[in-house]
Amino acid sequence: MTSQPTPTKAADGPGEPGSGLQAGLKNRHLTMIAIGGVIGAGLFVGSSSGIATAGPGILLSYALVGTLVVLVMRMLGEMSAANPTSGSFSAHADRALGRWAGFSIGWLYWFFWVVVLAVEATAGATILEGWVPAVPQWGWALIVMIVLTATNLVSVGSYGEFEFWFAGIKVVAIGAFIIVGGLAIFGVLPGVDAPKAGLGNLSDHGGFLPHGPGAILTGVLLVVFSFMGSEIATLAAGESENPQRAVTKSTNSIIWRIGVFYLGSILVVVALLPWNDPSIKDKGSYVAALDSLGIAHAGEIMNFIVLTSVLSCLNSGLYTASRMAFSLGERGDAPKAFSKTTSRGVPLAAIVVSVVFGFVAVFFNYKFPDSVFLFLVNSSGAVALFVWLVICFSQLRMRKIIERESPEKLVVKMWLYPYLTWATAALIVFVLGYMLTDTEHDGRETVLLSLLVAAVVVAIAVVRQRLRGGAAAVESSATPVPVEASSEAR
Repeated sequence: MTSQPTPTKAADGPGEPGSGLQAGLKNRHLTMIAIGGVIGAGLFVGSSSGIATAGPGILLSYALVGTLVVLVMRMLGEMSAANPTSGSFSAHADRALGRWAGFSIGWLYWFFWVVVLAVEATAGATILEGWVPAVPQWGWALIVMIVLTATNLVSVGSYGEFEFWFAGIKVVAIGAFIIVGGLAIFGVLPGVDAPKAGLGNLSDHGGFLPHGPGAILTGVLLVVFSFMGSEIATLAAGESENPQRAVTKSTNSIIWRIGVFYLGSILVVVALLPWNDPSIKDKGSYVAALDSLGIAHAGEIMNFIVLTSVLSCLNSGLYTASRMAFSLGERGDAPKAFSKTTSRGVPLAAIVVSVVFGFVAVFFNYKFPDSVFLFLVNSSGAVALFVWLVICFSQLRMRKIIERESPEKLVVKMWLYPYLTWATAALIVFVLGYMLTDTEHDGRETVLLSLLVAAVVVAIAVVRQRLRGGAAAVESSATPVPVEASSEAR
């Protein structure tokens, strides 16, 4: 088993530059980060294509992916509650599978989030330009990136405060949507006539599965990436006052969070309108659902909610990428400068490098959207599934390590270990394999390009590890043997 130094824990308060991360996140921050982490902008803007593909059966697609996320988060919660660290699954893979695994998945995850920065910045800029056309789209993207970069540079507490309010708006919006929509479905919403609404929409218009059972798996491919972000709470827990409690609470609440925010809101959408209503594709599922109730300015209301989700994703993306870079630097898998912090516990170099790459990706999105940027998006697209697969294999090994070294730390346990872990890994592999058959939604290209990038990163990790091993061996052989030891040998 490869040994590694124990990751630096968050300090208790302000200290000298380079003193490590600090416990600047409050319980309310962690609670809202955990809740908001599963509500990405993809839920609002990407669900319409899923509904068009699978009909009401998209509920089964969301339920399948949601179950997968719950199981993966349970495994990650088990490891993170025992050893909270800013590196989360990358640090666990480092110890359980080897340095090459921690290095590879850490850098792939960092790559994923810095590309997401560009995607979300562009999406937010599009909405803002519609409101204030005097500022060009690239200008809004620049403004958004600069503001959230400044937020992350101040302190982890400022990140937590921004995310608290961003996530709060998302949670309130979806909660209100479910309540209002639910009342309309049963015909008890005062002053609203919704003739198309009703539970009959789940079985009418071609049935619950109008395109057959195979559409469920196609729907999985369309919705799986909107769940990325549920693991952020385990990274952020390392900078909280009680990391173990934060991880345990986040892990135990994942089921109801996915059940309410994903399944609940999508159920309301497909019950308010027939799945094949043209407005779902033209306006977006949530806007179309609100419009069907005659709610004034539904489009602008939803644009505000989507913008909030975009800013939340940007804020968390920059935080997550910088903390993963910090952890890699701390473990010697990235430049040491990445692990240096300011007196406020902010990893300055890690944030700057992450945002610079994000700016470069934004530039590519405007100059080469159909070539360079498309490659970046597709080559990072399957990273979510790679991360989940690594978490499965790490947990299989890490459970034995924890039971052997400190069984009292197993405050969160994976259900039916190891059988359910193996079943989850098999399901992830199946989804990746099914994506290779998908040419209509770029599934095959996404998997192949992501595998190519992953293979390059893994090759670098293996070569780097062997070179380090060789250097260590040379250094060991060059070390003079003490006289006492040589005498005893004789």
